Amino acid sequence: MLLQRFLIRLLTMLVTLFGVAVVVFVVIRVAPGDPIAMMLPPGATDADIARLRALYGLDKTIVQQFFIWLSGVARGDFGTSISLRQDVLGLVFNRLPATLELAIVALIMAVTIGGTTAILGARERGTAVEAGIDIASGAALSIPDFLWGLVLILLFGVLVPIFDISGRVSPQLELPFVTQFYLFESILRLRFNLTWDLLKHMLMPAVALALPLAAIISQLLKQSLKEVLDLDYVVLARVKGFSETQVILREALKNAALPTLTLIGVQFTFLIGGTVIVERLFSYEGLGNMAIDAVINRDLPLIQGIVLVFALLFVLINLTVDMMSALLNPRLRHG
Repeated sequence: MLLQRFLIRLLTMLVTLFGVAVVVFVVIRVAPGDPIAMMLPPGATDADIARLRALYGLDKTIVQQFFIWLSGVARGDFGTSISLRQDVLGLVFNRLPATLELAIVALIMAVTIGGTTAILGARERGTAVEAGIDIASGAALSIPDFLWGLVLILLFGVLVPIFDISGRVSPQLELPFVTQFYLFESILRLRFNLTWDLLKHMLMPAVALALPLAAIISQLLKQSLKEVLDLDYVVLARVKGFSETQVILREALKNAALPTLTLIGVQFTFLIGGTVIVERLFSYEGLGNMAIDAVINRDLPLIQGIVLVFALLFVLINLTVDMMSALLNPRLRHG
């Protein structure tokens, strides 16, 4: 049954990717504005315009353009960026690691904050501590990530300038990196001066992304823990003399965590999507920031490549979450 579930999800993933490709291809072409006109100087002739349109395949019908582009994608050729004149796939893979690092750091923060407050709220259920956690979670959830970013810039970038408010790393530092995963590579190379500099640039955008997700995790996990804490085997653990903290960590948490783990996997896709605005706000050199530049410049091949890569990430993460849920849940595994 698990293999059948995987094959169905894989087929659904392929259909979803094809649908995304069709939608983004059509939408960006019916939107107003001519990318070729933005590339040429004011004195360009009609022949210059026709030559560039032929070069980028824009002289063909939309259907022809789509299948030419789709056949190229199948070969790993996403085309050439109109504004940057570089290979689209290379540009995307050059920026993707920065976005993934930011999203992973934000996810770790969200799980740490949300898990800690959920356990504390379950332990202090029915008290003012739980009420305070609920109020804080509601406030964190009601404020969008970009607004958190503005607040953090004002507090720790202007009023108390502790952290860097733009960029990914200080330009004066030597960057002996082989990959674009600067943070992970700096840790592996034991270059902790670079690690600290990267974290100083990353901390505020990561916190802005993490706070709303931390609130969701806290609310769901706390509710699950409160339900589990009333079950017989947990009561038996208390009779054996375990403290309330021990009961939660050793007995209740492992059974209450499954719905939260599923939620974390699904919300991680939204976290990656949220990097677009936050990266722009902090001038962070990631894929989201490049996406906004591509839209402004009407760079059709680059927009298509970025959207398709984002869609691929979303469906892969959802597929992984679905398979992990089936493996961890016996009812799904054998049902």
